[in-house]
Amino acid sequence: MSRESTDVDERAGRQWRATIAAAQAGDRRALDDLVAGWLPLVYNVVGRALNGHADVDDVVQETMLRAVDHLGSLRDPDSFRSWLMAIAMRQIRDRARRRTPRQLDESAAGETTDFAELTVLRLQLAGQRREVAEAVRWLDDEDRQLLSLWWLEVAGELSRRELAAAVGISRQHAAVRVQRVKERLETSRGIVRALDGACPDLRELTARWDGRPDSVWRKRLARHIRGCGYCGDAREAVVPAERLLVGIALVPLPAGFTLSLALGGKTAAAASSAGWSAKILGLLTKPAVAVTAGATVAVGGAYVVTRTPDAPPRRVAAAPTAASTHRPPAPTRSASASPSPSPSPSATKRTTALYGSVVDAVDRAPDPDTPPAALPRRPGSGVTSTGGAHAVLNHRGDAVTLTGTGYVLVRWQISPQYRPGGLVPPSWTGLKGRLFHVASGGGRRMDDPVGGTDPTATGMGSKATGYDVLPAGTQQMWQNEYFYLDGRVTLTVNERGADYGLSVFPSTWDAAEKDITTGPARGAIRYGLVRDTGKDDTPVPQYVTRTTPADPATVPQRSRV
Repeated sequence: MSRESTDVDERAGRQWRATIAAAQAGDRRALDDLVAGWLPLVYNVVGRALNGHADVDDVVQETMLRAVDHLGSLRDPDSFRSWLMAIAMRQIRDRARRRTPRQLDESAAGETTDFAELTVLRLQLAGQRREVAEAVRWLDDEDRQLLSLWWLEVAGELSRRELAAAVGISRQHAAVRVQRVKERLETSRGIVRALDGACPDLRELTARWDGRPDSVWRKRLARHIRGCGYCGDAREAVVPAERLLVGIALVPLPAGFTLSLALGGKTAAAASSAGWSAKILGLLTKPAVAVTAGATVAVGGAYVVTRTPDAPPRRVAAAPTAASTHRPPAPTRSASASPSPSPSPSATKRTTALYGSVVDAVDRAPDPDTPPAALPRRPGSGVTSTGGAHAVLNHRGDAVTLTGTGYVLVRWQISPQYRPGGLVPPSWTGLKGRLFHVASGGGRRMDDPVGGTDPTATGMGSKATGYDVLPAGTQQMWQNEYFYLDGRVTLTVNERGADYGLSVFPSTWDAAEKDITTGPARGAIRYGLVRDTGKDDTPVPQYVTRTTPADPATVPQRSRV
């Protein structure tokens, strides 16, 4: 550390010592400054430890209120930071003890934007820095609590002495625990990399995964990665997490983080008695600014915190019809082509550039060994999702709303072993702006043979289980379908008859291009397919509408947008 940096730190320390002493003496302005200065640090520790859980707001307010209430008991102002962090960690652990496993499951199912996603969006993280942020989801609660402090230590916001004091252990014990967390974090980074471009075996393994990271699936996936040459290949030098985190700013307070949230709905009188004033309200409601890696991100302007709307009511499934229970004959073994009634409009000559004039239709599978055409790069500032970075839609009526400009990945999970029959496709409703179907990937079409001992088995089913059947005229889906959105749209699962689910991810051009250019030599059944022309005659998906019907399953196949 340079002499200049040391001098700055010493001056800052003297300033905070004076502020703390004045606040202990009853100076209202000093108390305001103290809360305003340290609230972002508490928010980051609690947010990362709870991974953006709905309880973050409550735990932050409990921590700050306890700190204000017990400030007079603090003997050494120099220990204020570790003292405050210790209060935060106690509140985190107390909240975990007070919640039953059932409450945790129910609240986790209702979460929208987790802290990993907020970190990526608000600090504009990319590459391996983004990978580290997303890997945090795979850690257990206790590991995530310690990592929330270690993250700030590496970023220069805490010392190792303060970390150990906050957890209530010796520095030697803290070093051992931090090393274990780092090892599990690296394992989790490998899982994030593998899921981003999964091999066929990993896709088959995760077909029954509900999309929610936990320790059981972390061990299963890590075991697969250790034994898989494709998924275990990092493809680039892996930079240690501590080097990636150096210099990363604190995640700013969300623009919607108001006093009513911070105080858990307490009255103004209670807030006043606790020492909160209009200045704190101003801090919490004012857009925050973070500077990292040379970029300025205005929270409340560029990014907003999304909250999950109430889940749509589950409707009673319609009785199966003759069409929905029809079982087709066993498919052929050929993986090179799947015959269809007519070629896709996306593969034929276009006579107009009017948006919406070209709609997806039944098409033939391309030669599996033929690499795709170049994927045009469209501009994008990013897409936000009410389902977070990874929305899992498993039941009829499950929906996610996407907003912004950029790429979206929809990953299919078809489960004929549970309920084969007629498949009612998902629908896109309430479209504002434009939506294109730009590419198909994942290494296979869902009607490709899946290998193994059963020659009749494809991604759509087998002779033994029965098959999922698409409505006449519906385009055959691939494992991964990529879309480009410039506006806003809602995607709804209309599951009835056949059992299926969708995973929906805001994505990037780089991820799509990497996916579709992965061919048989890398373990895929086939290369992907580019549908984007770079112009308005790129096809729009089937089952999309600008209206918002009461029943999304009624959206017609031939889109008119």
